[in-house]
Amino acid sequence: MTGFTTKIAVLLRDELLVWQRLNVTAFLVSGLATVEPETLGQTYVDGGDVEYLPMFRQPVLVFAGGKELMREAHTRGLARGVRMSIFTADLFATGHDAANRAAVRSVPTAELNLVGLAVYGPRNAVDKVVKGASMHG
Repeated sequence: MTGFTTKIAVLLRDELLVWQRLNVTAFLVSGLATVEPETLGQTYVDGGDVEYLPMFRQPVLVFAGGKELMREAHTRGLARGVRMSIFTADLFATGHDAANRAAVRSVPTAELNLVGLAVYGPRNAVDKVVKGASMHG
């Protein structure tokens, strides 16, 4: 992982079920490449000349923590101005993007029931955002 001045990190609530962790992670990172194009590498091509979509050019580190750590990380991310995507517990009950956005919009920032967030930015800023979280294992 050396050589990168930026970092991509996902922080998940530690009590999520496995399927929820996978689903939340996929949703969270999906937004990063759309607003941060430098996160993407080049198109993949196999030996038979079949092309595949590009992926992130750097590792995505996944962390876990409790509800309070999630709230603290969100606050630190806002204070540091890093790009973030969020996933709230309410989104498990919605079925599409418009409903997801409406569910988030209906809750004041300080009251969001966060179960996941993804951050991208300078390495040291992202480290400070996820401080106290443990590597997901």
